[in-house]
Amino acid sequence: MQVEPYLVFNGRCEEALQFYCQALGARIEFLMRFKEAPSQEGCEGVNPEGVMHSNLRIGDSQIMASDGMSTDKATFQGISLTLAVESPEQAERFFGALAEGGQVSMPLQKTFWAKSFGMLVDRFGVSWMINCPE
Repeated sequence: MQVEPYLVFNGRCEEALQFYCQALGARIEFLMRFKEAPSQEGCEGVNPEGVMHSNLRIGDSQIMASDGMSTDKATFQGISLTLAVESPEQAERFFGALAEGGQVSMPLQKTFWAKSFGMLVDRFGVSWMINCPE
């Protein structure tokens, strides 16, 4: 059994996917647009070019994502994605890339549990924790 996050970006999914590919070396493994759905029933009013469903591979993990059915600003509250890295150098690189255009809530630093740990909210509003265990 696995838990796999499903993020809804309300119109910015493709932009977010490209950002994570560049920032984290992620790979888009699947992407279907609304216009490619076998049935358009229930898709009235959505952008046909929008992302209906996608799978994004980050290391050994998968995140699923969509534009969803809303044009409201996406909100990701009460949850953080944690990126476990192998070295403080990796932590620095990924933290810096994800922080570009976002907001740092805890700068990357040594803690009692980690060689390097930091928290940020990226430009899409997704909260991240970067952790390099001791």
